[in-house]
Order: sequence, then C-alpha cells, then structure tokens
Amino acid sequence: MSFYAYMLRCSDGSYYIGHTDSLERRIAQHQHGELPGYTHKRRPVTLMWSQDFPSRIEALEAERQLKGWTRVKKEALAAGDWDAVRLLSRKSFDTGLRLRSAPTQDERGWVDERDGLDVHDGLAEPDDFGELGEIGGFGDVIDENMIGTDAAGDSDVLADGDGAVGAPPPVIVLVRPQLGENIGKAARAMLNFGLAEMRLVSPRDGWPNPSAGPAASGADIVLQNAKVYDSVAAATADCAQVFATTVRKRGVTKPVVTPEQASTEIHAAPGRSAILFGPERSGLETDDVAVARTIITVPINPEFGSLNLAQAVILVAYEWSKGLTAERELSQPSINPIMPPAPQEELDGMIGQLDAMLMGAGFFHLPDKMQSTRRTLRTLLTKPGWSSQEIRTLRGVLSSLGGKKPRV
Repeated sequence: MSFYAYMLRCSDGSYYIGHTDSLERRIAQHQHGELPGYTHKRRPVTLMWSQDFPSRIEALEAERQLKGWTRVKKEALAAGDWDAVRLLSRKSFDTGLRLRSAPTQDERGWVDERDGLDVHDGLAEPDDFGELGEIGGFGDVIDENMIGTDAAGDSDVLADGDGAVGAPPPVIVLVRPQLGENIGKAARAMLNFGLAEMRLVSPRDGWPNPSAGPAASGADIVLQNAKVYDSVAAATADCAQVFATTVRKRGVTKPVVTPEQASTEIHAAPGRSAILFGPERSGLETDDVAVARTIITVPINPEFGSLNLAQAVILVAYEWSKGLTAERELSQPSINPIMPPAPQEELDGMIGQLDAMLMGAGFFHLPDKMQSTRRTLRTLLTKPGWSSQEIRTLRGVLSSLGGKKPRV
C-alpha cells in the first residue's frame, strides 16, 4: 500500500499540503468541497506536486517538512526548478526531505557550516531517483500566507494531514543520551505512536551508534533521520514551544503539566514543539530545564521515581497520539460492534418459552409465589439487553434442554 504527500495551489494563490493513502479520491474531495477547512473556501484547487511513500509515517514527515518551506521554495518545487530548490535549502534548516529529482554527483551532499553536520539536503541516493510523472512532487503544504483571516472573517489555522487542523508532530530531543540501545528503544516508542523526528544533543558514544539499530526493532526511519546538535538551544532553535521532562524540582519556576495537558497544548499550538528527555543516569540538568518554557511530569512513586528513557518517551508519545484527528489517528485492534437489543417481541418469546418449560418441570410449586417468581425472572432476563442473536442462542439452549432432538 502506498501513501502520498501532495501540494495544492488554491484559487487565491496560496498553497495547501497534506498526505493521504488515496491520492485521486483525496484530490477529488478537495475539488468538490467535501472536506471542511482551508481548501473548502479556496476552490478550485490544482494539484502541483505529489510523491508516493511506502509508509504513512514517511508521507507525514514529508508533509511536515514542506510546511516549513517558504513560499518561494514551494513555487520552485511546483515548477520543478531543482536548482532553486537546492539553493534555497542551503539557506534554511530544511534537511532530510527525500525528493525525486536528478541531481549530479556533486549535489548529493554538503556540509552545513552552521553545525558541522554532514547532511544531504533532502536529496535521495542515486537509485532512489526517478522521473517525475504528470503529477510530480510533495504536497499539502501550508504557506506563510495561509494563517490569518479570510474575506468572510473566519480565522484560519495551519492544516495538517488530510485537511485535519492542528500543529505538526513534536520533536523528541534526547539530551546527552548514554547507551545506543536506549536511543533505539526510544525510536521504537516514538514510531509506535506516530512520531518520527528525533534530535540528539551530544550523545555520549557518538552517532551513529551500532547498538541503536537492533534495539529499534524496525524503527529505522527515526534513526536514519536523527540529527545531532551540540546544545539544547541549537536543537530547539526552530521550535515555538519547548517542554522538559523531569520528576524533580530544579530550582526554576515554570508551569508544570502532565503529559496529557502538554499534548493538548502541542496540538493547539501554531508552531512546532520540542520535548526534552535527559540522560539515563541523572536526567536533565537545571540549565537544560531552563531552556524550556514548561515542565512535564507524572505522578510517580516517591520512593522510586526513576523511569527508563524509552518508558518516558512512550508515556508522552502515547498522550500526544490520543489527540490525533480522525484522518490521522493510529490503528487499533478491531472491536466487535455492540449489537442493538432485540425487539420486545423476541424477548417475550424467550421468556414465554422458559416459563412453559418451568411449568412443565414443576418449578412453580408454590401457587401463591408464582407471580412474584415470574416477575423476578423477567427482571433478571430483561437486564442484559440481549441482542437478537443472543436470544436465538438461548432459545436453542432451552429447546435442547426441553428434549428437542439436535440437528444432524
């Protein structure tokens, strides 16, 4: 199954970016106004670019990256001007997005002089490149002109995913992590609940770490795209909200919230959020917490307040995932639907059948208590709210007990 990121140009000249698992159906919904939100008031829309991905997480990551692009860069992308896209990428923090183009050998990698990291500027390896089809590109990008008030006076907010309203997924920042295994386990916890962007601040054993891969159990995309920074400030420079996870008082006065409350704030925020997690041995230092605006903590056993790094990540990631919209919510095991109660006629038929069998068996041997006993039995049998299937099954049981021959 393929997933797509896509970019639309709206009638007012703005851009919209999203992701979907059915591109043609989704574009038709935008075009016909079947999706409430941003594009509904800005039709007709034109598909400018799209690209398929093997997983929803990768499509969502592409969508998130594109939402951070400037209008000029989006227009270069829509026009297929790869030279302009690469040039503009070098002037921003947009890295990691894998575009299908045809770069030269010299264009495949560059060193970001700001932090000394060897990055690829979003360009794929040679065997990942392909020709653009009739619909090329990435999508559902919201540009900087899409936040404000339209002619009707309605306030617009950033759109996320398949037209869903909300902020981009938070960045998980591991500050001075010690063991590669714990980094891998944190990546696994992130991807389980739909988070894909990990940032590492001065990992003790360097990066990449060969111990992280096996512990990630398949969450390779998180590790592959993880970026390394020298400081917490650098790792959170592009984030509007920064949360620090800690269970200890650090001598700083900041708002303290639960993971659930933090999740609500993250989903409601107009910009990106970062969540800091400290090293395994000691947790975040006071200077690390000082960078954050809000502290996340959980009620915990005062005699044993230590959480494993991955456990802490999964607590926060799970609470964030609960706030996803219907279009982007994570899958869960199927739940059998509750069948509606059977019509009263069917219930009366079963009670009548049981009453007749009890009469034949001499159950009502005290005539003066017969009515009250029958009333008690009816109350008992009425409480469960039997479905039609359950009543048929029970009547089959009664028939069998009454001596009816079983079916051959």
